[in-house]
Amino acid sequence: SALKKRLMELHNQSERAARAMNTVKTNQSQTVETASRKKDLIRSEFSEIKALIEEKENYTLKVIADEEKRVCNKFDYVYGILGSKKKEIQSLKDQIEMALTEGDDVLFLKRAAALQQMSAKDAFVPVIEMDQNLIQSTYQSAVNLKDIVKLSVTQSKEARAEEHTHKEKTLYQAQDTLRVEADTKEKKKPVKAAPATGTPNAAAAVSTKELIDSFLKKSREELLQYAANITLDYNTAHNKVILSERYTRMSVSDTPLNYNHHPQRFTDCSQVLGFQCFKRGIHYWEVELQQNSFCGIGICYGSMERQGPESRLGRNSSSWCIEWFNSKISSWHNDVEKCLPNVKATKIGVLLHCEGGFVIFMAVGEKHNLIYKFKTQFTEALYPAFWLFSSGTVLSLCQVKQ
Repeated sequence: SALKKRLMELHNQSERAARAMNTVKTNQSQTVETASRKKDLIRSEFSEIKALIEEKENYTLKVIADEEKRVCNKFDYVYGILGSKKKEIQSLKDQIEMALTEGDDVLFLKRAAALQQMSAKDAFVPVIEMDQNLIQSTYQSAVNLKDIVKLSVTQSKEARAEEHTHKEKTLYQAQDTLRVEADTKEKKKPVKAAPATGTPNAAAAVSTKELIDSFLKKSREELLQYAANITLDYNTAHNKVILSERYTRMSVSDTPLNYNHHPQRFTDCSQVLGFQCFKRGIHYWEVELQQNSFCGIGICYGSMERQGPESRLGRNSSSWCIEWFNSKISSWHNDVEKCLPNVKATKIGVLLHCEGGFVIFMAVGEKHNLIYKFKTQFTEALYPAFWLFSSGTVLSLCQVKQ
């Protein structure tokens, strides 16, 4: 009886041990799967980093190649002029030699008098050289990028651990968003019976609308979990845009500021871009309009023109913005203006959802806070962008990270 009881206990123990072994095996395979998924995500991130660096490399090399071509074209032109000059001198030389063989004295004197009048100017080579400022600043931009990458790669273990935690948080946020999208798609499945609205595009549009609505219902505290601290990029600032308070405040100067030449600098419109760019994820930032009669707040692709009328925010297909012009508020994209109702708020929230394909401009602190929303499939990394027109205009970036 005691032995039977002992046997029963051993049997139960054996079963528990077998279950524990199964659990260990299951956990092990889950670990392998999780690590594999993470490795795929990391490969994807690094391939994007490489693509961004390659794009920067190609752009930088193109700046030098274009400058080389410009100067070589000038050399070709001068070479052609000198060739014509050489022919002209040779022709005059030939005519003088012909005149010297003339037997008729009267004809000789006539020709000699005419040839005395003719003269060929000396060959002149103008100073032609590459724009050293452009060459140096382009090279410097490559060095700066290398330094940033080097600094990022060699940062301390503590900073890496902190970054890892932040990445995890971002990933969970992205998963939450995907769950919201998945839920909305599930809800819409029965609609398939109606052929008119059963198209994938219609379903996607409904899904996007519900996703946007879900963000519009969020409180400011909830939006702050997506907070991005933006600083301004000195190399993009127009010659009349003053940057201050550690590159978070922008205003307009009455006189040019003589900034260094830089290929990313705006030359015609008094604009400046944020230093940070966003290719994926959800990002939120706030801008204070201290004087708001003539200014614009928006986003743009890094490839947006830097000179000419095409470089104005909202006047091209590469930028989206809200603009205050006197008391009038408008949205602008691809040179199309839409007049909007007036907004009292002086603090504007910008929420960018890269995968969702939308950007929302909100009046912070207002009950009905939507100013305007743009929906589109973003194809490039996006930068915060700002336009300041009159000398009284001041915009400040709020440091909102919790």
